[in-house]
Amino acid sequence: MAVADAEVDVVIVGGGPVGLTARALLERWGVRVLLVEKRRELSPFPRSRLVNVRSMEIFRQLGVADTITAGAFPPEYGRIRFRDTFIASDFASAGMVGINAPIPESPVIGVVTSQDRLEPVLLNAGSAPVRFGVELCEVREEGEQVVGVLVDHASGARTRVRARYLLAADGANSTVRQQLGIGATGPGALGNTTTVVFDADLRRWSADQPAGVYFTAYGTVIPLYPEGGWAWFGPTPEDSAQTDWRTVVQRALGGDVPVDVLRVQHWVLNAFVADQFVNGRIVLAGDAAHGMPIAGGLGMNAGIGDVHNLCWKLAGVCQGWAAPSLLASYATERHPVAHRTLGQAVANTQLMIQVQHKRREQLQTGSAQSQVELPWTEAYFAQLGLVLGVAYDTDDVAAMPSDSTKGSPASAGPELPDTGTDYRPTPQPGHRMPHQWLTAGHSTLDALGEWFTLLTPDPASWRQPSTASWPLHVETLPRECLDSYDLGPHGALLVRPDGHIAAHWKDHAPGAAALHDALVAATRRG
Repeated sequence: MAVADAEVDVVIVGGGPVGLTARALLERWGVRVLLVEKRRELSPFPRSRLVNVRSMEIFRQLGVADTITAGAFPPEYGRIRFRDTFIASDFASAGMVGINAPIPESPVIGVVTSQDRLEPVLLNAGSAPVRFGVELCEVREEGEQVVGVLVDHASGARTRVRARYLLAADGANSTVRQQLGIGATGPGALGNTTTVVFDADLRRWSADQPAGVYFTAYGTVIPLYPEGGWAWFGPTPEDSAQTDWRTVVQRALGGDVPVDVLRVQHWVLNAFVADQFVNGRIVLAGDAAHGMPIAGGLGMNAGIGDVHNLCWKLAGVCQGWAAPSLLASYATERHPVAHRTLGQAVANTQLMIQVQHKRREQLQTGSAQSQVELPWTEAYFAQLGLVLGVAYDTDDVAAMPSDSTKGSPASAGPELPDTGTDYRPTPQPGHRMPHQWLTAGHSTLDALGEWFTLLTPDPASWRQPSTASWPLHVETLPRECLDSYDLGPHGALLVRPDGHIAAHWKDHAPGAAALHDALVAATRRG
């Protein structure tokens, strides 16, 4: 019996954190979505470990930040500790800024949590159909549609799905990227890595010195959940099939700590950025678009940023208030972010490996000293420049009038430092909307949603019939916030649905059609 084709607006391939976040975002826009995942269930492995402060802002918008925090480690685990072995004393330590304590630049704080604990929360954040155990094996464009051939691994049945667009979030070995023949730039595979999930009673050496990551000379040890569970990861030995993983873990722990090995997973440490993020009606996001080394927890969070940038544009095109050409700005905006993030992640990885190798050599030669010279300062791990300081410099943003130019093209601001450590809040077009408290517990970021937001102390002067074609919400900005945004009593900020500023008028609109023209530029629909 023939099965009718499924028809949706967007089909998402991949049920990891990035694909699940995209599903929740698109569903809030009213976009018809189908997600397919070749695994039979959510991954049981911890994998990604860090939800940074920007991702938590996005999850706050989705209404799941509190649930994620409730299942995560408390802030004191937002720290990295370096030890010869797990049971030894620290020879260095560094805090994760935005994780280990609240910061004034955001209404939220990031968390240390395991991916297998995060994914169920994101799955429950939406109700759009999800098909587990179903793999996309073919994809092609037909006119104004993408047609995918799906295979159900349980029944062997082959069906088709027709969609206006396909979002590939199917990992570093993306089937979609390979079928499209999209190449990649970067170091590539940095090495084979193994994760060992194990049980052990390590409270004696961790209760008073908590951390999200313990780097040892013999691999990295991480706590999995607040209630217990541990994992070790390190380079995969050549004879991995014959490796006694219990012995490997015990060497990193030090002493004769009883260890119960539960699961072992081998994977490749990737470092690349795809040459294309958009190919016709197919877009790449997350690890399908960029493989990041795990040091610094940048990969998954970069993917969350991808779909936050992308999904409002897909919704606008599907619903008619944005032109199809707007999707090209996804690649224009996120490609430089991916390259900058990859550079930071590779640098982090190289520094971590350098310290581990140097310390291991010292231990083996008997020359270990009480102090180890480290190749960084603690500020190196303060990555708010990468996390909150992302600035987009596209034609859409550059066409917006700025506070300083009163109608002439605006710059998206200065380049971020190479290390991404510095973050300077600014109301300039292209930047993330700076956080300010409007009332107790209600941030300016909470005013954002499935709409463009106009923040102004003078809303009556800015409501115009000519803007009815776009989803637009006007928010009254208290006068005590004006200095923070460099606004006068009649000024305004226009903020995109992804929280980035589209236009800034210091004290008045430069013309009656200014807001209309700004929305036209931001959506390419005029």
